Amino acid sequence: MEQPLSRREREIMDIVYTQGRASALEVVGQLAQPPSKTAVRTHLRILEEKGHLSHVQKGQTYFYFPTRPREKEGKSALRRVLSTFFENSLEQAVAAHLGQGGSAVSDAELERISKLIKQAKKNNR
Repeated sequence: MEQPLSRREREIMDIVYTQGRASALEVVGQLAQPPSKTAVRTHLRILEEKGHLSHVQKGQTYFYFPTRPREKEGKSALRRVLSTFFENSLEQAVAAHLGQGGSAVSDAELERISKLIKQAKKNNR
C-alpha cells in the first residue's frame, strides 16, 4: 500500500507539479514558512524514495520532476478526500462545494459538469 504524504510533502509535490520540475532552492522559494534548504532536500529525497519524484542533474543542481501524471495523482487525492471527509460520497462533496458562498462556479463550468453527468448516466445503462 502506498504511504500517505505528509502535509509538507504534499506542499512540495504541488510546487513540483505546478512548475513541471524544480530544484530544492526553487521549492524553498515557493513554500510558505519554508524549512531549511537541507530539510527541503531531505523531503525531496524521501519523495524520490517513495516513487513520487525523480531527478536530473544539471551541473551541481538536481532538478526534481514528478514520476506520475498529475491527473492520476489528482484522482488518488480526490478518493482520499472523499473517503476522509465525505463518507465516499461524491454527492456530499459536490453539495459542500456548491453550497459555499465563496465557490463561484461559472455557467460554462456548470454546463460542462452537466454534460459529464449526462455521459456518466449513459455509461451506467
